[in-house]
Amino acid sequence: MPLDDTTPRRQPQRPEPARNVLGGTLLPCSVAPLTGFLRDGCCNTGPQDLGLHVVCAEVTAEFLAFSASRGNDLSTPRPEYGFAGLKPGDRWCLCAARWEEARLAGMAPPVLLEATHEAALSVVRREHLLEYGV
Repeated sequence: MPLDDTTPRRQPQRPEPARNVLGGTLLPCSVAPLTGFLRDGCCNTGPQDLGLHVVCAEVTAEFLAFSASRGNDLSTPRPEYGFAGLKPGDRWCLCAARWEEARLAGMAPPVLLEATHEAALSVVRREHLLEYGV
């Protein structure tokens, strides 16, 4: 059956862009090293991201030591996973709960607010993120 040119065509629905904690469009966090649960450079999240890797942080030596002391060594290279290890100054999408734990311990790294997914607000208070924002 031929298409009737007068029949309205449905345009595919585009997903809404992810939002950051400031209410704007989520910006990239880092491509070198490549970060994000989806390894897309952004702190995007989805149903499989049980750790909620949504806080874009600029890691510090103090935070890296803190994270290692909690069982998550982010400094040691893991070539089998394509992970070169982080060094102070690198940007990385952190688990919101780990960032909050570090904040409570006085070890939280600075946060790039425009690159931190709004889902972080389910774990971290906005004013705390703003306090650490760069």
